[in-house]
Amino acid sequence: MLIESTRNERVKRAKALANRKGRAEQGLHFLEGEKLVREAIISGATFGDAFVEEGHELMEAVLTGSGAAVYTVKRAVMESLTLTDTPQWVCATVHTPDAPLPEFYPAGLIVALDRVQDPGNLGTILRTADAMGACGLLLGEGCADPYAPKPLRAAMGSIYHLPVWQGDLEREIGRLHAQGYVCVCGHLKGGDSLPAPGERCALIIGNEGSGVSEAVASQCYRYRLPMYGFAESLNASVAAGILIYELAKRMHQ
Repeated sequence: MLIESTRNERVKRAKALANRKGRAEQGLHFLEGEKLVREAIISGATFGDAFVEEGHELMEAVLTGSGAAVYTVKRAVMESLTLTDTPQWVCATVHTPDAPLPEFYPAGLIVALDRVQDPGNLGTILRTADAMGACGLLLGEGCADPYAPKPLRAAMGSIYHLPVWQGDLEREIGRLHAQGYVCVCGHLKGGDSLPAPGERCALIIGNEGSGVSEAVASQCYRYRLPMYGFAESLNASVAAGILIYELAKRMHQ
């Protein structure tokens, strides 16, 4: 089916996924660009609608085979759907996976975020966690929505490679302790050496302005990254990247 009007109802529903309310009401999120769409296909994600510009019949066939309702669109429609200045030729809506908090967390490295509000930081941390072999991302209340457009772009498909749990972080850190996890948080008043992570470790990264809350930090080993210049702190995603790498390396030695 060819869609030529930006006022088409399916187009309107897809555009509503740009905001959190629309995503919550529809249970869907929006992917833009060939890279993210292909990652969703490979991961076995459940598609809703897919929109493809004319001349890309192979992608249309692949998306149809993946269960999407595929619509061919004119360039003006694609531009109205997407948020980037120079959109690619494909986008899609995908059912947001339900990831309930596990009764028992899997062994490995879990990255937990305490009120990380910048969407780009969240997506970048998710991508780094995926690259370093983390077994999950745990989001506390007050974090950005991982299924918003900007985190999805920053994560580059990693949203489909590991579970993303959401819950009361203070409570979940207590549960992780009870299940044998070493819990470490980045903290400006922390010690200067990392504890041995063992086979079960949780790394907590705090809010961009106020860091990890005291209620969460009190349950963790506090660690301060050594810095040799004049800056007093690092961007949340940069600090997370360094710590994720260091802990993952020790866990794989």
